Amino acid sequence: MRTVDWELVELHARAMEVAVEVVDTVRPEHLDRPTPCADWTLRRLLEHCVGQHRGFAAAALGAGPDLALFADARLGADPAADFRRTGAELTAGFRAAAAAERSLWLPEIRDGGPFPLRLAVGFHLVDTLVHAWDVAAALGGAAALVAAVDGDEALATALLTVSEAVPDTPEARAPGRAFRPGREVGAGAGRFDRALALLGRDPAWTA
Repeated sequence: MRTVDWELVELHARAMEVAVEVVDTVRPEHLDRPTPCADWTLRRLLEHCVGQHRGFAAAALGAGPDLALFADARLGADPAADFRRTGAELTAGFRAAAAAERSLWLPEIRDGGPFPLRLAVGFHLVDTLVHAWDVAAALGGAAALVAAVDGDEALATALLTVSEAVPDTPEARAPGRAFRPGREVGAGAGRFDRALALLGRDPAWTA
């Protein structure tokens, strides 16, 4: 078992716990709210997140390059419970992959796979925290989330490090891609806000 993989898997588990705390505050009347993801309601965002949990979990357990595994999910009566359950399944899957030293097939990423586990986990760690911010912003404010992550040295460092490595080219940030072109951010910004800006989010976004 590679120590660096295991450490990143456990950081991802912490990121998932942070995200679950945010999503647990979602109520049915919130689901039609806009989010920082253009044209996505909160319901659409959570469908995407749950689908990603399932796809990455399947990849972590050895699934091949099957794009259908990453399809957006249909939410049940309790979307927060769907997010929590599939997030726990993903955490278990990443731990199993670390124990097996398994690479992951991620067919939705342009150059396919298999990817080393540390890259796959890094991708999803960023996705988890940025989408947690999307949810918090849609609910009216993400300051507590940003402060919690910025106060966790290892988690904030991992978020910013992976975000800095995401290509910011016209091709990589074209419409329909996961992230928009990067934004400028003030010199005094924290690491979470800097990561958001690098990925094209406006840290000051409000509904």
